Amino acid sequence: MELRQLKHLICLAECGSFSRAAEQLHLTQSALSRSIQALESSLGVPLVDRLGKRNELTPVGHWVTERARRVLFEAHDLQEGLQHLNQAELGTLRVGLGSGPGALLMTPLLQHMARHHPGVKVSVSRGATELQLQALRERQLDALVVDLRRVAPAEDLRIERLTDMQAAFIARAGHPLLRHDASPPFAALLRYPIATTPLSDEVARMLVERYGEAANPEQMVSLRCEDVSSLLDTVAQTDALFLGIRAAARAGIEAGLLAEVRVSPPLQASARFGLITLRGRTESPLMGLLRDFVRRQLHD
Repeated sequence: MELRQLKHLICLAECGSFSRAAEQLHLTQSALSRSIQALESSLGVPLVDRLGKRNELTPVGHWVTERARRVLFEAHDLQEGLQHLNQAELGTLRVGLGSGPGALLMTPLLQHMARHHPGVKVSVSRGATELQLQALRERQLDALVVDLRRVAPAEDLRIERLTDMQAAFIARAGHPLLRHDASPPFAALLRYPIATTPLSDEVARMLVERYGEAANPEQMVSLRCEDVSSLLDTVAQTDALFLGIRAAARAGIEAGLLAEVRVSPPLQASARFGLITLRGRTESPLMGLLRDFVRRQLHD
């Protein structure tokens, strides 16, 4: 049984004769007759009573014709759906975001998809990178955007570096450390609570090499969580200092609520953001859309 044969049966039922149906289908009458006979043979039942010049559907023919209409509708819907999927107009996108990317991407991503791709179902997950990786491996997520320094290379992971973003110490406007023109020494920062997301071992080593053992996050950090927004809100209301990517504080700095503390010697650290997917999985067209969006959004 072929979709083409079902289409021929429907046309015959609507036209009432082989001659009119063949003309509408741009077939010879004999070709249409062979198509209907092949369908009857594959189903094992007669579908058309041939009464001289008249043709009538058998009771089974009526039933098959109604089912055929539904089958052809579903087939057409399937073709349209695939076309929309290939154009990233439909489908599901499940993204896990690390702490830094979450602060910069979550709201812009949801707004962008709602405006430009309303047919796509978007699910955004936030949390510890280790838990996000587990969800990716369990096929609960399609991709992660995280700090690559917190991810160990593995054979099952496809890791794509996207951008590096500069880190900074951020304080509330009017913080005591900002009252002097000179850059405060690192030791002066330690008089205040340091708030940050979990830091990778690589970043911890960079801090210790730059400022000494006092910069070891295990000793230095007082406030630690995965939610950058909560950390920045805390910094805006207290004398705590935020250690993280400068771009996460951009809105607060532009609003005059936050400011960068230019420590001496200058902080030389960055977050390395990237896209992680599973090897061996066929990439959805939506992944290209996500990749382009992330590249546009993540910058200092």
